[in-house]
Amino acid sequence: MASEGLVVGLDIGTTKVCAIIGERNEYGTLEITGIGTSPSTGLRKGVVVNIEATLRSVAAAIEAAEMMSGREVHACYTGIGGSHIEGINSRGVVAVTGKNRETREIAQADIDRVIEAARAVVIPMDRQVLHVIPQTYIVDDQKGIRNPLDMIGVRLEAEVHIITGSVTSAQNLVKCVNRAGFRVQDLILQSLAAGRAVLTPEEKELGVALIDLGGGTTDILVYSEGAPYYTATIPVGGSQVTSDLSILKNISFESAEKIKMQAGCCWESLLDGEEDVLVPGVGGRPPVSIPRLQILRIIQPRMEEIFHLAKEKLDKLSLNRPLAGGIVLTGGGSQLMGVAELAHHIFNLPVRIGVPLSVGGLVEEYRNPTYATAVGLVLEGADREVFHPAERGDVRKGERSQVSFISKLTEWLKKEFF
Repeated sequence: MASEGLVVGLDIGTTKVCAIIGERNEYGTLEITGIGTSPSTGLRKGVVVNIEATLRSVAAAIEAAEMMSGREVHACYTGIGGSHIEGINSRGVVAVTGKNRETREIAQADIDRVIEAARAVVIPMDRQVLHVIPQTYIVDDQKGIRNPLDMIGVRLEAEVHIITGSVTSAQNLVKCVNRAGFRVQDLILQSLAAGRAVLTPEEKELGVALIDLGGGTTDILVYSEGAPYYTATIPVGGSQVTSDLSILKNISFESAEKIKMQAGCCWESLLDGEEDVLVPGVGGRPPVSIPRLQILRIIQPRMEEIFHLAKEKLDKLSLNRPLAGGIVLTGGGSQLMGVAELAHHIFNLPVRIGVPLSVGGLVEEYRNPTYATAVGLVLEGADREVFHPAERGDVRKGERSQVSFISKLTEWLKKEFF
C-alpha cells in the first residue's frame, strides 16, 4: 500500500485547510516530508456548513502535500474543533481484582476498568466522547500516581478529563474527508494536537494555558500537573479582526486580511513614528494612504476582547496552584505584531508564541504557529500507531500463563519423582 509508514495530519480550519505528511526514516525517526495548504470556505466558526466547498479544500491541501513528499495518501488523522466541544472532569473507582488476596497487584485490566468507570458519565444523545485522558490515579489513599501498573492496592481511583463533541459535527467532518477520497483514522481535538506540538513537558507540569488563535474560533486548553484540566472554545477569531478592518475602511475582506498581516499591530509602543499604509480603493477608486496607527485602533480592541473572554474563563477555574508555565499563544492569529505584549498586559502572566517543536524533515517550512495543529496531529497519530495497549496486555497474559504452566510442571515432577 502506497501510504504504508505514513502519518498524515489534516487540520480543517475556518480560514484554511492544512495537510502535513510525516514519514519514518530508516532509523524509525519521524520526519515531515510534505506540507500542503488550501483556503477554506466551507466552515463557519470551526463547523462544516458547506460539504462540497470543504471537500474541495481538503482534496487540494492533501494533493499539495502529496506533490511535495512524492507519496500517495489514503488515510489521515483529522482535527476537530468548534464551539460544540466541551470538556468535563470525572472520577472512577474500582476494586483491584488480584488473584492472591495478600498481594493484590494492579494489572492493565484494572486500569482499563477504572478508566471505563470514570467515563461512565451521562451525556446527551446528540454528543459523543472524543477523548478520555487520565489525569492522575489514587491507590487506596495514596494520591498523585501517574502509572499504577504493578502497584499493590485494594482500591483504585482515576481522575480523567473527558472531551465531548457534537455527533453531527463529527459526522459531517468525516463525510467531507471520505468524499474527498480519504479515510479518517481518528478524530483528534485540535487544541490537544496543538498542545502536543508546541508545549514542553515542564510547562505542562507547572500549569499552562494554551490559547490557539484560529480564524473562526479561539481554543483554550489548560494543563495542570502534566495533564489536560480544562477545554473551552470562544466563538471569536482572527476573521472578526479582518471583518472589522474591512467594514470600517470600506475595503474587500481579502485586502483587509493582507493589510492585517503586513501592517497590523496591536501594541502601540511597537509602532515607530508616523508610518502610513496604502489602502486599495474599491470600484476603480484610487488607493488611499492612512496612518498605521488607525489600523492599530481597529485591531487592538477586538484582540483585547478575545483575551478578556479567555481571561474570564481562566479566572473561573479552581486550580490547585497558579499557571506558573504562563500563557502560550499559537495559531495564525499569534503572528500578529504585538500580540504577546497585549496578552501579557491582560493576563499578567509570562507569554510566549508557540512554534511547533522540531521533528525533523522540512524544519524551516513547518516551524510556524499556523502549522501547530497539523504537526501535532502527525505526532499524536504517530504515538497511537506505536503504542497498542491491547497487545501489551496480551503479552503480559501470555507471560503469566507460561510461568504458571512451568510452576505446575515443577510441582508434578516433585510429587512423582522426589
